[in-house]
Amino acid sequence: MALATTRETLWIDTPQGRLLCCRWFPVLGADPVTRPPIFLLHDSLGCIALWRDFPEQLSEATGREVIAYDRLGFGHSDPYPGSLPRNFIRDEAQRFFALVKQALQIERFVVLGHSVGGGMAAACASAHAAHCTAWITVAAQAFVEDRTVQGIRAAQAQFAEPGHMARLEKYHGDKASWVLAAWTGTWLAEDFSDWTIEREIDAIHCPALVLHGEHDEYGSVCHPQRLAQLSPAGSEWVILSDCQHVPHREKPDAVLEVVARFLRGRD
Repeated sequence: MALATTRETLWIDTPQGRLLCCRWFPVLGADPVTRPPIFLLHDSLGCIALWRDFPEQLSEATGREVIAYDRLGFGHSDPYPGSLPRNFIRDEAQRFFALVKQALQIERFVVLGHSVGGGMAAACASAHAAHCTAWITVAAQAFVEDRTVQGIRAAQAQFAEPGHMARLEKYHGDKASWVLAAWTGTWLAEDFSDWTIEREIDAIHCPALVLHGEHDEYGSVCHPQRLAQLSPAGSEWVILSDCQHVPHREKPDAVLEVVARFLRGRD
């Protein structure tokens, strides 16, 4: 059964290259124009396609427009010129997200990020404090933990096995090797070992919802606790039982329910 949404696909030109962007609009329910849209920021190996049907479900559950884009270097967007800078999380918020927001003429917004996209969501809430009404993280990292490093090394070993790179190539094409190297090369680098989310942000004035899987292989429950403390405007953190690093695929109904409840009345 088709979801009650419509989808629009467009390209956004930036000085660094083109970005693929998709927008989902609810067909039924409240007029989404009166509610700030939800931006989705994908994880280190992600892209629009890997959100699967979550954007449609989120739009229908909240009655809001949902917007996702492939970051530069990922999915169908243009290649990234060189290596990711160490401040890539803050840079995404201040540069690329700002360009997408401007191109779409969006004023007020909500931002939701998965994994490293959650750190970017915090950075967006900080960099665009006058326009962000709420921010949401799903399985985000607040610092480089031993579990984070071990999880990335285990994934790196898996991708070295025959056939595993084909999974990335399906979504990123000939950029797949860069995508994997950008993830592992950044998070496993010695000069990144003392990274913390606090480095990427200034003040945050809007409320936060922080979601984390009980058995997340890339971070303990120390991460949601720390992320929730970033927002003095009031925050909520939820540990999803029997869940790992991709709650919106593992526990979609629970995620949609808590997000819709959190956003209700925050227009």
